[in-house]
Amino acid sequence: MSTSPLIRPSLESDIPAITAIYAHHVLNSTGTFETEPPNLADMTARRADVRAKGLPYLVAVLDGQVVGFAYGNWFKPRPAYRYSVEDSIYLAPGLQGKGLGRALLAELLLQCEAAGIRKVMAIIGDSANASSVGVHKALGFEEVGQVKSCGWKFGAWRDIVIMQKSIGAGDSKPPDGAP
Repeated sequence: MSTSPLIRPSLESDIPAITAIYAHHVLNSTGTFETEPPNLADMTARRADVRAKGLPYLVAVLDGQVVGFAYGNWFKPRPAYRYSVEDSIYLAPGLQGKGLGRALLAELLLQCEAAGIRKVMAIIGDSANASSVGVHKALGFEEVGQVKSCGWKFGAWRDIVIMQKSIGAGDSKPPDGAP
């Protein structure tokens, strides 16, 4: 395996690998609270939705293989939230702890800022998800709360951890072109 990943915008041809990576997490982890893996058409539509909003949808590639993906999507669908995104990062099985998540998140933050985003939120499935909490902390996110026992997965109640990071001008001035 090469030492550093190539982080690039996702392509439609990456969707089968993205779908497989995400399916693994749906079926084997509490990092997502989905319980049924979305199919290829669902993942294609989700990527198209993110891209249509002008937001980044990235992949990490090692040795020619897509081994992770990350994207930002509006925190909520209403237009007032268009300067705030929730990030999502998923890695292929066995590749956690090798710097891939950090590389994906760092590039995602840069591209979100370039897209005019001011606030990035992480809604981390399962408060025991130390790797996700850790990579976000390492890149300057702060924990702002937890919602206890809000998801039921794998026969147990699961918390979510809410983290945030301001990027660009944050809330120090209005967005460009804002009334």
